[in-house]
Parts: sequence; structure tokens; C-alpha cells
Amino acid sequence: MIKGIGVDVVDLARFTRQVERTPRLVSRLFTETERGLPIHSLAARFAAKEALIKALGDSAGATWQEMEIVNDPHGNPEFKLSGAALAALTDRGISRVHVTMTHDAGVACAFVVAEGEL
Repeated sequence: MIKGIGVDVVDLARFTRQVERTPRLVSRLFTETERGLPIHSLAARFAAKEALIKALGDSAGATWQEMEIVNDPHGNPEFKLSGAALAALTDRGISRVHVTMTHDAGVACAFVVAEGEL
């Protein structure tokens, strides 16, 4: 059963300007593993984290660091959640989170589906 859906779009030029203007933003929004990625990949990950918050209904006190995007053995993105982010899923009866990300033509986009039992 679908428990929540979230989508977010990030303007790449605006995101790049924000990161250039506030370099500490990268360490605040992304885990150490995520930080070495190109700016368009960071923007897509930011969109995915925002989409997850929308799918949950709120941030539930989770920090950006607790919503890491990693790749599965096939290279597909998935969330590696911890702390309050993981607790929010458990509290809402969510057993699986699907995420897809893309970037093209100056935008990054992510879509999240939260799934659980009745």
C-alpha cells in the first residue's frame, strides 16, 4: 500500500549559486560520502531528500545527514536512513521507500514513493 508520495524539482543554476554563496551548505545537507559528487548530482540528491520529507508529510525532526542517498549494487539510488528519519518511517508503518532522480535541461528532479502494509 502506498503511504506517501513526494516530488521535488531543483533549478541547477540557483542551487549552484547557493552553494557558491554558502559553501558550508554542502556539509550541512550532504553526508561525507555524498559531498564528492558533481553539483548536478548533489542537486538531485537534495531534491530526493525534499521529496522524502513530502512523502512522509513532514521532516519529523530528521536532519539532512540522516537521509543519505547511496547506490545499490546495480547503481540504482536508494535511501540509507538513520536516526529520526528512520524512526519516522517506522512510526508511519513504512517498510520500503522507492526513489528516482534525474537531471537535465537545467533542473534536477526526484520522485519518492513510501510503501507499507495496511
